[in-house]
Amino acid sequence: MTIDVRQEILDALTDVDMPRLPPEAAPSETVRRAGIEVPIYRAGCVVVGSGAAGLRAAVELKRRGDDVVIVSQSAWGGTSACSGSDKQTLHTANTADQGDNYKAMARAIRSGGAMDEDTAYVEAVGSSRMMASLQFLGLPLPQDPLGGTLRYQTDHDEVGRATSCGPRTSRLMVKVLAEEAIRLGVPFYNQTTAVKILTVGEGVGRHVVGILVMRAGDRTEQNPLGIALFISDVIVLAAGGPGELYRDSVYPNGCFGCLGLALEAGVELVNLTESQFGIGTRREGFPWNLSGTYVQAIPHIYSLDSKGVEHHFLGEYYRSTQELASNVFRKGYQWPFHATRMLEFGSSLVDLAISSETAAGRRVFMDFNRNPPPVPGDLPFSLERLDEDVGLYLGKAGAGQNRPIDRLRHMNPLAIELYRRYKIDIAEEPLEFAVNNQHMNGGIMVDTWGRSNLGGCYAVGEAAGTHGVTRPGGAALNAGQVFGTRAAEHISASGRAKRTATEDITGTAEAGIIDVLAALRTASPLTVKSIRSEVQARMSEKAGILCDQQSVAQALIEARQLNADIRARGVAYGRAAEAVRGVQWRHMALASEAVLSALDFFIRNGGGSRGARAICDAVGESLPLASAGPLEEYRFRREREADRDKQIVVRLEGDEIRLSTRANRTFDESARSFFERDWPAWLTGRIYDLADD
Repeated sequence: MTIDVRQEILDALTDVDMPRLPPEAAPSETVRRAGIEVPIYRAGCVVVGSGAAGLRAAVELKRRGDDVVIVSQSAWGGTSACSGSDKQTLHTANTADQGDNYKAMARAIRSGGAMDEDTAYVEAVGSSRMMASLQFLGLPLPQDPLGGTLRYQTDHDEVGRATSCGPRTSRLMVKVLAEEAIRLGVPFYNQTTAVKILTVGEGVGRHVVGILVMRAGDRTEQNPLGIALFISDVIVLAAGGPGELYRDSVYPNGCFGCLGLALEAGVELVNLTESQFGIGTRREGFPWNLSGTYVQAIPHIYSLDSKGVEHHFLGEYYRSTQELASNVFRKGYQWPFHATRMLEFGSSLVDLAISSETAAGRRVFMDFNRNPPPVPGDLPFSLERLDEDVGLYLGKAGAGQNRPIDRLRHMNPLAIELYRRYKIDIAEEPLEFAVNNQHMNGGIMVDTWGRSNLGGCYAVGEAAGTHGVTRPGGAALNAGQVFGTRAAEHISASGRAKRTATEDITGTAEAGIIDVLAALRTASPLTVKSIRSEVQARMSEKAGILCDQQSVAQALIEARQLNADIRARGVAYGRAAEAVRGVQWRHMALASEAVLSALDFFIRNGGGSRGARAICDAVGESLPLASAGPLEEYRFRREREADRDKQIVVRLEGDEIRLSTRANRTFDESARSFFERDWPAWLTGRIYDLADD
């Protein structure tokens, strides 16, 4: 049996048109500062980023009567709108299988360690509300005939709390939230790149007063770079993760995030050692994660050398055809690389093998028209010879077809349709892919309301470092919605965004403009292209899934030198658009140094292997095995249990990266609420902890 889905249904879930942006409001005034005519825009709150998390924050603020605007480098061009996988996941509390036990869900979310326990509970308890509100806005999550939401198991998910609209789930989230923001009258400023956060005060009293941007629409002869000033006492950083950090990346092009921007403003970051890597098609073509049914269909994975000779390389790692096929399947719900899954012939041995092939200069492909060939000396592939969990899943799915493409078409025809939209027919030709960087689990350190250490500065979505070492698939989409709402609730309760800002901060702005212009020098030998090439190569080759102490230490030395050179020489630019990129690559070089500093600190202090990376060490306790014997080159350190209880904090002091550790915040599972006792805290606003705001 094959699922028969009409083409118009496939089209609706694949081709998701985004709404047209409303006309932009004109600046309130213009002033001459630092030799240029600077347009000024005023708002109660500025949300930086137009992805799902930023839109949620803006919608919730506007609903509460706050004055909010959205600035976006490229509306509908970020990861929420442009990234995904076979059936992109939203991870929320379930209505069955213990999924509605919020405390159990919180334990699952934080199970990898290095995550605040209260944050995990906030994400768990907020998930039901987020899913219901998205459905109210029109998100087409699938239901059974009695109204229950359809669920499945995803990575780091022991219960099955995942649901999906298909490969475009997050884009559909952006669509319904954007439509609501436009309906509510939230102003958008597109082609607007944040370049400097403006602050006043000292120590704990430092707080936001505005943000400098570069806007294509504000370029004039008197302001050739289009520098503009948004005056606001509150900003929400929702610009996503540092997608340009790695050469081998599945992020859409041009995703810079805001970690360097935040560091420059004195904002503290956390958990920068923690990312996600996994198999996917690179952004040179169509960037997409190859999780879920793409690998659960069990395609043939092979490589081609420079002479075009095909290599069945996975047969050199696994002991039997059954073991090989079963672990290819398991990449569906064990998609992210994890060091421990390289052991005992687990599923991350697939990632290691693919990474080794590409490092050797071979190209790796997935062929959906062929089943895996037999491991040398073993029986051929058969659906009757699979590990019990794999055979049970395919049996329940009715995926007993002879070829991978037919199994994929049965389980998820949208997965095939999606690549066809980008001129890749996986039903006809093999698909080239690699192990890529996919998500930053660390980011800006925030509390349970999304507040950073800088007064008036909040962070939500991938910009916020709320995740620990691992997270269930789809938990990031949920976290962005939960914290977008939480930040909006807190900002609204403070009253600081009820009215448009009226302060005169042009003196502070002038100093910021001078700083931005000083970093851009037409005669600099440092170009956007040279910085990009250096940063991305270093991060992909020295800070990918396989690391060692010496290589990371050397990479850090080189990153520090690059930033010293940028400070001394600036970044070259020709056209105004290159000036924007110059600032962004200055920020990305700083973010790279911050990541490498945290990773070097972690490894030098005995840190071991966990979610993102294997820390290779000749005297490491863990040794992956292949069918031919031990893989001594990849011997790695075991994770230390104590490291799960703390996080590495990164801050910039002057030109120096400073590092420290802090213990995870805890959550008392035995605590019980009592209505009459606790209701007054809600009525009076004490729950928002506004004393220091």
